[in-house]
Amino acid sequence: MKKIFLAVVFLLLAASIILLVFLLIDEKKDKRHITLYGNVDVRQVDLGFRVQGRVIFMPFQEGDYVQKGTLMGAIEELPYSDVVKEAEANILALQASLANAETIFNRRVELLPEGAVSQEDYDNTRTTKDTLTANLEEAIAALGVALKNYHDTKVYCPNDCTILTRVREPGTVALPSEPIYTLSILDPVWVRAFVNETDLGNIYYGMPAKVYTDSGREYTGHIGFISPIAEFTPKTVETTELRTDLVYRLRVIANNPDCYLKQGMPVTVKLDKNEKRGCAPNH
Repeated sequence: MKKIFLAVVFLLLAASIILLVFLLIDEKKDKRHITLYGNVDVRQVDLGFRVQGRVIFMPFQEGDYVQKGTLMGAIEELPYSDVVKEAEANILALQASLANAETIFNRRVELLPEGAVSQEDYDNTRTTKDTLTANLEEAIAALGVALKNYHDTKVYCPNDCTILTRVREPGTVALPSEPIYTLSILDPVWVRAFVNETDLGNIYYGMPAKVYTDSGREYTGHIGFISPIAEFTPKTVETTELRTDLVYRLRVIANNPDCYLKQGMPVTVKLDKNEKRGCAPNH
């Protein structure tokens, strides 16, 4: 019995030593890292028309993935195409009138030295020519506006995105700048986190970062922004201990190849203090 008792005591002592070693290793490892808690911040875009009109084309639904440059909506183009035709016809008419006015003016220039025309007649023809020239320039500018409005009867996807909300339906008269879709831009994906003032000297722009979700997924990233202004710890930031000290807001730009990171998702960010300091622009 005495041998068994000593064996049990020895095993317990050995287990305690092993556990203590692991705790010391973990503690040393934790001191190497800065652990931050934050949320994914994905940019959103309200997509709409610059001009007013009746919506005739909206092919996408909520949740659809759309590639950059894809046609996403259109309004009736006939009113705007008619304005373009009117502007083009106006230019042709002014060009013909100006050509005639220049011919008459050139004749007056030839006859003026001989006294065959009066100074007043010469001045009137020159004024007519100059006026038509200005009118032609105005008509060309009006055609540019008309063409711009005509092209803006269609809207295209500004970036690879996912449809969050389908705001309007075909048949609706959309007003200028009124959204028809709300989009979630897939790249870049940011993580909004906060760092204590005591750790501020250990981080830098471009510093590599590891981003972990609650489900265990791991993503790489880097620090793209460090706020120059201190603020109190937001209530939405959950940490392992209650902290009311001043903190600085960070933006960690995360790589999201599987598009799993979503708006508002809570994540954990780890920064390695032993990473060699680099230099990167403030994005």
